[in-house]
Amino acid sequence: MAVPLELLLPLVALGYLSGSWLGSLTVCRLAGRGDPRLAGSCNPGVSNVLRLYGLRLAFATLLLDAVKGMPVLWLAMGLGFPPWAQGVVGLGVLLGHSYPVWHRFRGGKAVASAFGVMLVLAPWVALVCAACWALLAWRVRTAAVASLVSAALAPLASVWLAPEYTGVVIAFTALVLARHVLNIQRLGRGNEPGL
Repeated sequence: MAVPLELLLPLVALGYLSGSWLGSLTVCRLAGRGDPRLAGSCNPGVSNVLRLYGLRLAFATLLLDAVKGMPVLWLAMGLGFPPWAQGVVGLGVLLGHSYPVWHRFRGGKAVASAFGVMLVLAPWVALVCAACWALLAWRVRTAAVASLVSAALAPLASVWLAPEYTGVVIAFTALVLARHVLNIQRLGRGNEPGL
């Protein structure tokens, strides 16, 4: 199904803008804590907030990063966008989180944001990946391993649980894996920080 560019492009831009709001900065500021980009792994994501400031602030960061793109995705679905166009809007959210213009294009790894986007588009895939992430994070105690395995599982789970979104999920996975290149290198050297 064709989607007019005059409808698609504004929603992609809205997705990018909503994604570019980094939840960890708001959470840490409100809690009177330091900028997570200046300590630990220097990443404004859930895992670094967990390492630096504990479970409560990490959960709040996860919540904000997961829900921030949902309204624009609901709008895309309400306008009858086909799965591929919903995915393009969702990709806008992930690109906003990963490369926010307000922060010199230095954002997060897009794991929590991808979870939120998939929770709208392919909820069962999101829940399977979240369960995988939680289990691996608990057993291995390394967020990067949990994130990489969960991201790799997502396309396989989508073939079974949401086949109409498989191409979309592959694109999300590619972005998340690309954002973890440095983590993969550190894992190879054996110096990736644990949780």
